[in-house]
Amino acid sequence: MSLRLKAVVDKFVEELEEALDADIQDRIMKDREMQSYIQEREREVAEREAAWKADLSRREAEIARQEARLKMEKEKSVLMGTASNQDISKSQ
Repeated sequence: MSLRLKAVVDKFVEELEEALDADIQDRIMKDREMQSYIQEREREVAEREAAWKADLSRREAEIARQEARLKMEKEKSVLMGTASNQDISKSQ
């Protein structure tokens, strides 16, 4: 009887070990899938951030160009106004 009981217990332990191994392998696969998913999302976020920064840089450069152009136009306007005032003063 004890040999039969030992055989049943051994079979139970063997099946339990197989189930545990299968569970461990499943968890390892799920972990790998999750890591892959996370890496893909991080890559996408990094790409979006790089594109956003490039766009921001282009916009800042355009603003700087517009500010420089406006400053030059203002200086030109002031100089032309001064020249015009001088012409009026000379003609009087």
